[in-house]
Amino acid sequence: MELIACQMVSSVDIDENFAQVDAQLSQWAKGCASPSNESALVVLPECFALFGGDATLNLRHQETLGDGPIQSKLSQLAIKYKVWLVGGTIPVKTHDPERFFASSTVYNPQGVQVADYQKIHLFDVDVADNTGAYRESDTTAPGQRVVIFDMQGITVGVAVCYDVRFPGLFQRLAAQGAQIIVLPSAFTEPTGQAHWHTLLRARAIENQLYMVAAGQGGTHANGRQTYGHSLIVDPWGEVLAEKNTGPGWVSTHFEQALIDKVRRNMPIHKHNRFTNELTQ
Repeated sequence: MELIACQMVSSVDIDENFAQVDAQLSQWAKGCASPSNESALVVLPECFALFGGDATLNLRHQETLGDGPIQSKLSQLAIKYKVWLVGGTIPVKTHDPERFFASSTVYNPQGVQVADYQKIHLFDVDVADNTGAYRESDTTAPGQRVVIFDMQGITVGVAVCYDVRFPGLFQRLAAQGAQIIVLPSAFTEPTGQAHWHTLLRARAIENQLYMVAAGQGGTHANGRQTYGHSLIVDPWGEVLAEKNTGPGWVSTHFEQALIDKVRRNMPIHKHNRFTNELTQ
């Protein structure tokens, strides 16, 4: 199975952003040995379809889960390229008209939506960059569910961006059988420089699984600066592929045998006394 992380510099134009995704997947597909890519997992960045506008941009384009033009376009892309597609995040309606879910919707090669994850941890942080302060909770509602999905016998967990700073979520996903965790992201430039590689490698090492992190990577229309450096990390913490800045994609192959070897040689899940013994 092939793992693909697509990096973007998204704008406020949905059609332009989808054209960017389509161009990357078209380039990737030309290099495939087989016309059938149903064992490929493609991950798009956080806010891939809408980014760089004012605070109301996502509210103006929020959709009902399972119905809407952005979700329809994602389904069509999955069918066109015969891939499993993790659609970054899109704005999905909640009961509060002033707040949406940052939802990561997943599609199989037949274009069927097989999973949706609402970002649990919201980025309410002060950062020394062009934006200065982020208050995601002003317009975004936090999710409540841990989400995995089955991809032809392989268990994939879903997290988004700021979630990576909360190892408990990743431990829960691993406990539910995750062998891969996908992480659509839009890390800021300063926080990315400081912590991005360390956090991703740590989550992979701690849980002995693959991390596929697709990011935004450039300067956007509103001046926001995103770090990029989309990564694929293996269960031993090795960076297998990286795209530094600008749009583009990276890929590598998933190896179940490597996960089995790492977990067999260092059985940390069995050795973890906090989960196995010290329950009080």
